[in-house]
Amino acid sequence: MDKLQKLPTDFLDYCRSITAKRPRTVIDHILKNGFITTEDLKEIYGYNHPPRAARDVRELNIPLETFKVTGSDGRKIAAYRFGDVTQMRISSRSGRTKVSQRIKEMLVQECDSKCFIYGECMNARELQVDHRIPFEVGGESEQTPENFMLLCASANRAKSWSCEHCQNWNEFKDKSICATCYWAYPEAYTHVAMRQLRRIDLMWMGEEVEDYKRIKEEAESLSQELPSFIKQILRDRLE
Repeated sequence: MDKLQKLPTDFLDYCRSITAKRPRTVIDHILKNGFITTEDLKEIYGYNHPPRAARDVRELNIPLETFKVTGSDGRKIAAYRFGDVTQMRISSRSGRTKVSQRIKEMLVQECDSKCFIYGECMNARELQVDHRIPFEVGGESEQTPENFMLLCASANRAKSWSCEHCQNWNEFKDKSICATCYWAYPEAYTHVAMRQLRRIDLMWMGEEVEDYKRIKEEAESLSQELPSFIKQILRDRLE
């Protein structure tokens, strides 16, 4: 409690000004308990992707440190606490500016309401607007459509996990590295989170699901993993 009492007044005032539910939940828990664990986020608050909740706080310009504690099952789990808040530059512009609805409408119109990663057509309400260059690396982007992308919830979670485990995110913070990454520009990239990989995210929809079942059954009959089997089909086609 003594440590919490030493937090700067302007920092505490800034925390109280935050109204978004998820980051406010994390902040309030840390203010009360000193830290919050991934177990707390899942079991108490129902957040199945704890790193995303921590990311929300960091995007509000609040430093968080990640460390390890022992969970209820005896295993080591991640926990978050405030970093050095005395180095913060707190102002009315702290944190990430909300992307305007106009940007989303323009992206939906330009991209036929498709997820940029999975290419799936969806109801616009199910699509989320995300920075192409993560806020953690590039800061706030100019509010123009080319700086943002539409992602379904699944793709957004996948991108968040990959970015948060990327060396550029955690150490270099070089925007040019992000600009050539699959998660920022899947239409033209040279790496995936600094790994020399190439990937295609395939989805079977509607009547195509029957094709998927047939491919899966054939792979199982040959005791092959589905991705390897699909690669072999493509390799045979090219030859």
